[in-house]
Amino acid sequence: MKKLFSAWGLTALTALAALTALTTSAQAATASATATAVFAGGCFWCTESDFEKLPGVVSAESGYTGGKAASPTYESVSAGGTGHTEAVRVTYDPAKVTYAQLVEYFWRTIDPTEKDRQFCDVGNQYRSGIYWGSEAERIVAEASKVALLKSGQFKDIYTEVKRADPFYL
Repeated sequence: MKKLFSAWGLTALTALAALTALTTSAQAATASATATAVFAGGCFWCTESDFEKLPGVVSAESGYTGGKAASPTYESVSAGGTGHTEAVRVTYDPAKVTYAQLVEYFWRTIDPTEKDRQFCDVGNQYRSGIYWGSEAERIVAEASKVALLKSGQFKDIYTEVKRADPFYL
């Protein structure tokens, strides 16, 4: 898997994007001992479990993002129609793992070629996404997606890269 990932060229390009935003990231890291990032990769329990294994991740919490309802519930999101996706809010220590590393790790845990599904979970609530909260994160997330597309490994990538909406536990 690591060899395939290196073939995508993501490490170098996301490192370049991270350098572009280094000043902003460094200021954010010194302002707080931890930072958060939001990802959607299908079933939130699976995505949560994946991130909890990564050194530098303090916690991962399941929830919802990207929808219209003010108080989404498991039942309402599972039924469809709220516009939310199952997501995970990752709290991490930027001194131990960078946002770029989280993004790279995320790509290895999902299938970016699936639209509105991941593995056996089907529906818009299972779409994949990277939800950035700052300009530095946007640069890293978008550069990583472009690098993955340019690698030629995949014809299409349906993972959305958007500004983070409110996150509901």
